[in-house]
Amino acid sequence: MFEGFTYLADWVTYRLFAMQHGTKLADSIHFFIEDTSKIMVLLVVMIYVIALLRASLNLEKVRYYLAGKRRLFGYVTGSIFGAITPFCSCSSIPIFLGFTSVGIPLGMTMAFLITSPLINEIAVVLLFSLLGWKFTIMYTLIGMAIGIFSGWLLDMMGAQRWLQPFAARAMQKALIEHQDGKCNLVVPDGGITLLYRHQFAKQQMFEIVSRAWKWVFIGVGIGAGLHGFVPDGWIEMHLGAAQWWSVPAAVFIGIPLYSNATGVIPIMEGLLNNGLPIGTTLAFCMSTVAASIPEFVMLKQVMQWQLLGALFGLLLCAFTLMGWIFNLSFWQY
Repeated sequence: MFEGFTYLADWVTYRLFAMQHGTKLADSIHFFIEDTSKIMVLLVVMIYVIALLRASLNLEKVRYYLAGKRRLFGYVTGSIFGAITPFCSCSSIPIFLGFTSVGIPLGMTMAFLITSPLINEIAVVLLFSLLGWKFTIMYTLIGMAIGIFSGWLLDMMGAQRWLQPFAARAMQKALIEHQDGKCNLVVPDGGITLLYRHQFAKQQMFEIVSRAWKWVFIGVGIGAGLHGFVPDGWIEMHLGAAQWWSVPAAVFIGIPLYSNATGVIPIMEGLLNNGLPIGTTLAFCMSTVAASIPEFVMLKQVMQWQLLGALFGLLLCAFTLMGWIFNLSFWQY
């Protein structure tokens, strides 16, 4: 399916640049050219198609729809919505306030917030192009399961009492209005035309690709360096693939290395190619994306320390447990 990108990398590396087969530099450049060309083409095509389908999605309608549903359904729906929307940590505060302001329970909101940075159309495209559909499905299901379980557990803990006062007041006011039947959603007259969908999809495609391309280049560049210059088995040997502490160590290493799914997934490929077990790799990459320090600094504006601490500890435990399970189940990918 992707042979054309391999041929392109062969031509550029070995004919245009006249580099010698088998050298570390040539391997790194070949890796970089093949992956960046493949990813950029897929990003343009897939983001346009996904945005075309999402053009009729009304965020206000989703909020009001979730506000009246059962909790378990809400956790699953919030996680799915997080997986199909391109929000990252920089969008966390307005999205969080938007959901709480219409009375959506905290657990449903957290299921969305946790899933959204882990899974989005860019992450799915990158995973599919670099690691195949089996890994893509596995990563997606894990990310959604973590979001659903975290939302449920936070609701069981009564974590809404740890919101900042203004956010808690907004949620309580919305819940009262919803119970009184005062929440009226205004739906615009007329349908959404194909031209509007196309314009929306084109705008989304240019906006997301213009934001994502540098992360693709940085991430693939790091992955190319790992692929070409790190000796085989070095990462596996130094992170203790056969030892229990390798997974929590990878989780804590990933926390200060803030990135998003666009930048971290090519690094994931490089780590796997260099012998790091699948569970350790997933734990490292998920902690980098979803448990980073900048994310929690921004969330401090809407959450008290107790909620931040509960969320942080929950994510670390979930990533570590997931890493152990996958290391035992799939010794090597």
